[in-house]
Amino acid sequence: MQGFDLAQLYSLRVVAEAGSLTAAAPRLFLSQSAVSEHMRKLEAACGQPLLLRSKAGVVLTPAGTRLLAHAQRILALSEQAWNDLCGPQLQGHVRLGVSDYFRPQALASMLAHVAEVHPGLRLHVQVMHSSQVRSMWLQGALDLGLCMQLEDEAVEGASTLCREALHWVAAPHAVFPQGRPVPLVLLPEHCALHHLAVQCLASQGQAYEVVHLVTGVAGLQAAIAAGLGVGCVNASAMGQGMELWQTPLPKTAWPALPDVRFQLLPLHAGAPSLLAQVRQALLSQWSA
Repeated sequence: MQGFDLAQLYSLRVVAEAGSLTAAAPRLFLSQSAVSEHMRKLEAACGQPLLLRSKAGVVLTPAGTRLLAHAQRILALSEQAWNDLCGPQLQGHVRLGVSDYFRPQALASMLAHVAEVHPGLRLHVQVMHSSQVRSMWLQGALDLGLCMQLEDEAVEGASTLCREALHWVAAPHAVFPQGRPVPLVLLPEHCALHHLAVQCLASQGQAYEVVHLVTGVAGLQAAIAAGLGVGCVNASAMGQGMELWQTPLPKTAWPALPDVRFQLLPLHAGAPSLLAQVRQALLSQWSA
């Protein structure tokens, strides 16, 4: 009987999410060479390339995209079968708030995966700014919350899913006149990255002008890709039509940006056991 190796399919999924073999290796608890071997064996089994490799990382070929779609279903069914026979089935309603900066290209598939594995679980998901997630969580309007945090915003008892670098980004074709303030594309002032960007520029005396405000990360990506200005985004929020901003100013004059971390907020006191189980499931699924 012909078939694919589950471990190799799982490696393909993680490689696709991570964007490179190097980034995928620690998530899989494997060496980079072992991950590369998984991909080589998958490509040999398929008889065609699944990944396009470059110095910037890897992207899926059309065949790789098709196989990944199958792999998502196969892995979900495998995990669902294991949970059905060996693990607890999560059932109930959970209100979840998620920062719109958190892996926007992959969030929908991640949530769909959780729903497939636990068909009795109803996640009522709201994607919004981190400040809104924290506020609603504090008010008890959310059972679970996932926020993007700067180092000085840590919440006691929160669990870190991953850390990501922040970057200044712009469209590849964007050209801004020298000698004039750099045009910025940002979310509104309640966004932590809005404050960070303008404070970093102001602290080094760099002239800037906020030329476009958007309400969400999708709008931010579209505005930057259209060449309207420079933005400040985390690594996984860099969408198509965006690249690292190559400032004409000396590198020493352009401010560096810190890393951010994505955290699951702690459970409320007296939270039912279902929420603890769902929180652990999300940690297992989303940790990098």
